[in-house]
Amino acid sequence: MRWTAWLAVSGVMACGLLSVEGCSRSSKTKKIQIVLVTKALDSEFWQRLKAGAEEAAREDPEVALSVLAPEREINIDQQVAILEDQVLKRVAALAVAPAGVAEVLPVLDKARAAGIPVVIVDTDVPWPHRVSFVGIDNRLGGRMAGEYVVRAIGGRGKVAVIRGVLGVATQEDRLAGFREVVADVPGIQWIGAQPANSERALGMSVMENLLTRHPDLRAVFATNDQMALGAMEAIAARNLTGKILLVGFDAGREAVRAVQAGQMHAVVAQFPERIGRRAVQEAIKAARGLPTEKYVDIGTALVTKENAGEFLR
Repeated sequence: MRWTAWLAVSGVMACGLLSVEGCSRSSKTKKIQIVLVTKALDSEFWQRLKAGAEEAAREDPEVALSVLAPEREINIDQQVAILEDQVLKRVAALAVAPAGVAEVLPVLDKARAAGIPVVIVDTDVPWPHRVSFVGIDNRLGGRMAGEYVVRAIGGRGKVAVIRGVLGVATQEDRLAGFREVVADVPGIQWIGAQPANSERALGMSVMENLLTRHPDLRAVFATNDQMALGAMEAIAARNLTGKILLVGFDAGREAVRAVQAGQMHAVVAQFPERIGRRAVQEAIKAARGLPTEKYVDIGTALVTKENAGEFLR
């Protein structure tokens, strides 16, 4: 009986020792799970933002980062499903670039109820529980584009906008900022804003329609690079390169090279690597229960032929 009891106790002790050792090893290898959910990964902007986020995660050996996104920016339901899955997994923190406000807010509330801190990235939303917002002042960027257009065309002529998905805050703010400027110029004839869902092919199609309906069009502002590049192709197809002022937004390398080559006139620059990097840094702080910066404006700049080379280094 005593021998049997000793074996039983020894077995329990051994299991306990193994368990403690296993827990110790597990605690050393278990990482803080941060998840960045963007609107898409199908453009240079989102790829660069992802690269900045991954750089920040690599600097912290205790962090594991996942970057997830729907196939296209208009696939809002897909983004919601991704977020709901991450809430169920109870990740340590989320960094989210909301594709749609009304659709995403309920799942952000679920994240809060689950105790998951949320950093809002790129596109601000009216949600008071975010631990931080990291992005730019898109309204200011729109104003910068408007001021450039007014100067470049001498304050006279027909002007149009090719815009992204309706209802998305970044797109609404860029358009609003642009219109604030051009509305105050008596010689500007406002043609309107046509949606192209931030997609290159749609940008080209919308531009073709604008050129057909308004052959005397003087200037176009496209509220992201992809639409601007599509518009550039439509303008080139009609041998109008340089004759119609074209301004984009984001300043990816292809768009900056187009400015340098005279195929586009200007582009409002974001700094996506900085946005992604800072968003992950704030998410890591939130996951550790540390104070975060509530509003981080990364800043903007206007890229023209004169300074384009600086943005290609």
